[in-house]
Amino acid sequence: MKKATRLFLTGTVQGIFFRQFIKEHADKHSVKGYVRNMEDGRVEVFLEGNKEDVEAMTAVCKTGPRHATIRHVEEKPGSLQDFKEFKILRF
Repeated sequence: MKKATRLFLTGTVQGIFFRQFIKEHADKHSVKGYVRNMEDGRVEVFLEGNKEDVEAMTAVCKTGPRHATIRHVEEKPGSLQDFKEFKILRF
């Protein structure tokens, strides 16, 4: 079964290779979607794939890399977009 979810992460999540960490783990879990820094200091992560893989990635996002401090995670259901890969978006 496929699942899509959107996460908004607050804390020390920018400037510490957080997006690269998320991409590496998404690739390992065969999850598609994107990660991007937001102007308000949060990081947005959109995940889609097999339910078990998306849930595993959600757990990775809630922990983050060693130097990250996740203070709050807002999780919203997403609509499947049929992404072909996982990307780091830069704005």
